[in-house]
Amino acid sequence: DTMRRVVRQSKFRHVFGQAVKNDQCYDDIRVSRVTWDSSFCAVNPRFVAIIVDASGGGAFLVLPLHKTGRIDKSYPTVCGHTGPVLDIDWCPHNDQVIASGSEDCTVMVWQIPENGLTLSLTEPVVVLEGHSKRVGIVAWHPTARNVLLSAGCDNAIIIWNVGTGEALINLDDMHVDVIYNVSWNRNGSLICTASKDKKVRIIDPRKQEIIAEKEKTHEGARPMRAIFLADGNIFTTGFSRMSERQLALWNPKNMEEPIALHEMDTSNGVLLPFYDPDTNIIYLCGKGDSSIRYFEITDESPYVHYLNTFSSKEPQRGMGFMPKRGLDVNKCEIARFFKLHERKCEPIIMTVPRKSDLFQDDLYPDTAGPEAALEAEEWFEGKNADPLLISLKHGYIPGKNRDLKVVKKNILDNKPAANKKSDLISAPKKAADASDTQNEAKLDEILKELKSIKDTISNQDERISKLEQQMAKIAD
Repeated sequence: DTMRRVVRQSKFRHVFGQAVKNDQCYDDIRVSRVTWDSSFCAVNPRFVAIIVDASGGGAFLVLPLHKTGRIDKSYPTVCGHTGPVLDIDWCPHNDQVIASGSEDCTVMVWQIPENGLTLSLTEPVVVLEGHSKRVGIVAWHPTARNVLLSAGCDNAIIIWNVGTGEALINLDDMHVDVIYNVSWNRNGSLICTASKDKKVRIIDPRKQEIIAEKEKTHEGARPMRAIFLADGNIFTTGFSRMSERQLALWNPKNMEEPIALHEMDTSNGVLLPFYDPDTNIIYLCGKGDSSIRYFEITDESPYVHYLNTFSSKEPQRGMGFMPKRGLDVNKCEIARFFKLHERKCEPIIMTVPRKSDLFQDDLYPDTAGPEAALEAEEWFEGKNADPLLISLKHGYIPGKNRDLKVVKKNILDNKPAANKKSDLISAPKKAADASDTQNEAKLDEILKELKSIKDTISNQDERISKLEQQMAKIAD
């Protein structure tokens, strides 16, 4: 009976994808050729960021969404890393702040000017140093301001307070092999990771403990992915022993058997899952595939329901996924992808066909807005909060973003007790005193210079008024 295809009622049964016209693509972009399974693209309601090939360092492009068409070779880039950039992630609470992880072992956080770049950006707001090998994953906390997670090929996960530039949590003894991906849960109290040792781990980062794990989540040796869903379950993609691609759904409270396990095909590209918590739809984009498959997750068997496949001719090198608040609600758009080709980025729009022009509130429940629910300090102290939701009824109008300010704490005053194995730089007291006297000398110098400039200005003012008087006499 279960094999009989019963047509399920679902408002997403007819979701269809459509690539935009050529003039709405971003053309002539040299997409990065680094062999790393990240998505190479990150988007938000203002910008699309794409990791590009860069000689002698690492760079990514940041384009305002409306800057479509051919992108000039000399278009400015964000290029402060000394090695290739492996992953980028926009801050969910500030559309002008983006983090990047690189082969140079650092994480950098950048502030993009409101209207995009006019000059190349080489100075990050802050450089986060703590990994000993390349950093392949960066992921912002979903609800706490300025909390950023990074994972490196040193098998360590570090959680940073970007506002102070400090590493506050260092999970460096939980993974024995390469970490393929890390995903926060909805309120950011837990993370789940997929690793090369075929394990999926669920970790409480503040208690620094593994609260559940599953060995051989997928039997195959190729890379896996694991993400949290809104209800706390975990969705994974991987490979079977016969190298077939699989997807599975797990309940963290009982990881013995999956809730659902489906085999897909024998292609060998890693399946990158993109999840929309508002509609409970998962989109799977295989690296090197030319299709996007999508599934609806429900709480009735078979739990993971295949909806449809968007197919195109060209294979995808990477993929960006627009947050809900960046979509056009008047056109019933429920998802927008930014597909990377070798030389261009092509937006793909997913729509639910509806006849009415009215706002479809069943397609757009309130969604996560750009306001952070917690400050970094509150989260590190143990507080949790769900995302603050906004209505999309009248569309989303981006507000003004405040600048990211980083206040470096004096490392001498701050010796965290909880940190295992984190080597804090303890500078000798003398060095601090020396730098104080240097600073005072500098300050004196600046004050003198200011005074002399003020004097010059007042002299010039006098001279101008004298000349004006003379002019007036001559005119009379």
